[in-house]
Amino acid sequence: MNTQKLILVIIIFLSYISLVNSQNKTSIFIDSTDNALDLSNFLTNHKGVLPVIVPITEPAVGYGAVVAGLYFVPSKKPKKQPDIIAAAVGLTSNGTWLAGGGYLGFWNEDKIRYRGVTGYGDIALDFYIMGSKSVRINLNTFLFLQQANFRLGKSDFFLGAKYQLNKIIIPLFKDSELIDPINLESWNSGISLITEFDNLNNFLSPTKGARVHLSYNQNLEALGSTKNWGKLNFFTHLYLPVNKKWIPALRLESSLVTGESPFYARPFVYLRGVPALRYQGDLIMLAETEQLFNITPRWGILGFTGIGTAFDSLENMKSDEIVWNVGGGFRYLIARVLGLKVGADIGRGPEDWAFYVTVGTAWLK
Repeated sequence: MNTQKLILVIIIFLSYISLVNSQNKTSIFIDSTDNALDLSNFLTNHKGVLPVIVPITEPAVGYGAVVAGLYFVPSKKPKKQPDIIAAAVGLTSNGTWLAGGGYLGFWNEDKIRYRGVTGYGDIALDFYIMGSKSVRINLNTFLFLQQANFRLGKSDFFLGAKYQLNKIIIPLFKDSELIDPINLESWNSGISLITEFDNLNNFLSPTKGARVHLSYNQNLEALGSTKNWGKLNFFTHLYLPVNKKWIPALRLESSLVTGESPFYARPFVYLRGVPALRYQGDLIMLAETEQLFNITPRWGILGFTGIGTAFDSLENMKSDEIVWNVGGGFRYLIARVLGLKVGADIGRGPEDWAFYVTVGTAWLK
């Protein structure tokens, strides 16, 4: 991890805040309640777009950045969670690139939650399919997703369904002079059943409440999938504020694949500071805690740590290693009306350090 890069990002961010604060106090980028940098007015009343540049330091794809724009659809009701339209492009040092967009809708007084995503990417990933040695594989990927969750009455329980289609092309021998290049083509087309409990006080940057999710996705040859396989997903996010200053949080997560799952679809341990795809298996389990300390109503610092493991199969139920992470970061309340926080984290795992820019919660799903 390049420490100078982290320092530079923090300096630029602080300099930008100082610059805006030095301007006219009636600026649309200033909150009149505390004269601090705030994008609430710009995003909600002036139809502004929140630009986001997220550095990529993920060892699985190399160094790079994702450039995105978030548009918060204006609402006539100030307390209503606005719909969000997003578009993003990304590029990394190993040749990976991606482009896509999505829509998050909170419809009919939040009785229906909709999510639609589509995108394409040429992604080069390091898969650890031979013990500790990695193999780089290119995945030309197309994704199309439609999801809707329906609130049960006036409760915080939801039932939903999702349809996901993606096409994966893996080029082989494309640089060989002896073997003709071939493309391995794979389709995954499946439906999911979703159950969820969600009483978080904010979708983007929660500080109180719980979200408990259980879903099962089944890819079917009858729907055009190359193979029949499925995935069971569980996660829970708990935010248990001690007071306004100290907000502990806990994340528990587990995933299990069934049937003839392709190697690239096997779940992996995802913790800040741990390389993606490094620890894969038919079953993964992890736990992570995050401790946020609000220094002021705008600024906060946090620390996090967690553990996780991957099991090769249900028959074996043997894990080669317990994976850990530890790290810290800061948060800034960039849009008070929306409750949106931004910040940066630096995390350490068993192999190396990694740096992350965060918009909303680091556990956003």
